Amino acid sequence: MAREDEVFEVLCAALRSARVHGTEFAQARLQELAGHTSGECFAAKTPEVVGQVNRPSLKLRATKRIFQIAYDKGAGTRRAELLRQLGYGVISVIGNEAAKVLLTSTKPYDLFIVGHAAPEQTRREMVDWLRADYPNVKILALNSTHGQLLGADYNVIENEFYAPLKLRRSAARRAKGAVREEAARGNKKHR
Repeated sequence: MAREDEVFEVLCAALRSARVHGTEFAQARLQELAGHTSGECFAAKTPEVVGQVNRPSLKLRATKRIFQIAYDKGAGTRRAELLRQLGYGVISVIGNEAAKVLLTSTKPYDLFIVGHAAPEQTRREMVDWLRADYPNVKILALNSTHGQLLGADYNVIENEFYAPLKLRRSAARRAKGAVREEAARGNKKHR
């Protein structure tokens, strides 16, 4: 009997997958999925990746990569979008099981973010798993209160996570605006 393969599409802040039996069917489903999206797609048979299409460009792979384990789709989407606006490459999944499956592709990550909207035990299990499999990657735990999630390198109250990022995004937008204004003034001088 053929082993079960999973085919994934990495969405802006979520992960969509399909299960198929056999590598041939996985490759066919992968090509079909790639025809309908520009998002990164891959097929995995734990623990190996059996096919990958729409891979990010070398420039995208050079950016800092963040892997987010969210437990609330809305909060995960907002965080991922804000981080992308700041130039980070973000992969975001909902829940521990999706994270473990996707992380079998062993891409290099610079930071893991563990969301706040799950029981502490669930979040602690994820941190322990990450620590065992990725001992050199920092883990940021978002918390609902002032508590600490043991094993995480950084603990931040979820609401306080956004303030410095929003300030940085605002400063980046102002800087881009100033560059555009300067360029426009330069174009007027040369007319």
